[in-house]
Amino acid sequence: MAKTRVAVIFGGVSNEHEISLLSATNIINNIPREIYDVVCIGITKKGRWLLYIGDTSKIADGSWEQDGDNVSCILSPDPLHKGFIAILNDGKIQHIKVDVIFPVLHGKNGEDGTIQGLFTLSKIPFVGCGCLASANCMDKELTHIILESHGVKMTDWMSINRTDIEKVEKIAGEMEDKLDYPMFVKPANCGSSVGVSKVNNKEELIYGIKKAFAHDNKVVVETGVRGIECECAVMGNSGAIASTIGEIDSANDFYDYEGKYQNDDTRTYIPARMSEDNIFKIRQIALKAYNAMGCTGLARVDFFLTDDGEIILNEINTLPGHTAISMYPQLMKYEGLSPREQIHRLISLAFEVQR
Repeated sequence: MAKTRVAVIFGGVSNEHEISLLSATNIINNIPREIYDVVCIGITKKGRWLLYIGDTSKIADGSWEQDGDNVSCILSPDPLHKGFIAILNDGKIQHIKVDVIFPVLHGKNGEDGTIQGLFTLSKIPFVGCGCLASANCMDKELTHIILESHGVKMTDWMSINRTDIEKVEKIAGEMEDKLDYPMFVKPANCGSSVGVSKVNNKEELIYGIKKAFAHDNKVVVETGVRGIECECAVMGNSGAIASTIGEIDSANDFYDYEGKYQNDDTRTYIPARMSEDNIFKIRQIALKAYNAMGCTGLARVDFFLTDDGEIILNEINTLPGHTAISMYPQLMKYEGLSPREQIHRLISLAFEVQR
């Protein structure tokens, strides 16, 4: 029986490029090779697509880019091609057909619906959410609007667009009237807590907004929440399953980029240190949010359990980190799915969705 050919795409034009390399390494190493043949496509920070046939161990540290066998490669939007076109060094063209795509891409251009649109045009099945769900989950303002309309509790918030930067002083004052300190200032379309600031006064608020504009054209400001930060892994299409809840005890003031990936003192607990009743409730809300946003394949839904027992949804990540220490694979492992089984199931789910 012929193996299924899966293209793993990694890297990308994103401030989460390095995390993508770590996630991709872990995923590629856990793809069951008795079932799948793997084609590796790397995207550099400048946006160049390369067919990579070298050792997987060179992906994590970025040295894959210097491989002398790399050739330019593009995904054809023409569904007749069913795959990629590699432009060889002698100028000849090689067609590389694939059965399914696993986009191991985080953040902008990888998790926001843009590349999902290209996959949809190509009519090649792909792992994860489609264009609309990816875009809506990536945009923190739209996530608030959609989920709150479905009765999902989120923290109080306001947004500001770059076009209103000259009125930032006035808007910051309006935010002080509606929101409470400490506030969290976030680029609307970034992940891994990149560009996020915790602010305690108007001066810090204005600085945080300007800092966030370095990463996006829209900024969301939210009232800070005191409580347990926790996460739920969801997998599936219709009839999706939700994992138990994982708790994060960040070594930093909040669970920022450094706390997630660089500080060894950050601790996670699976299951979370909370009652079974709260675990059950959070799992149910995670599934409700997943379905409300139209998610397919997978997502990690992040929450706060406040000191007075209120459950507040923070955000949804449609292609969460898959590094060796990432919460999503750890939660699914707790539910009995080995890394190999997780990858196989995610790829299988891609074939069930009609785009």
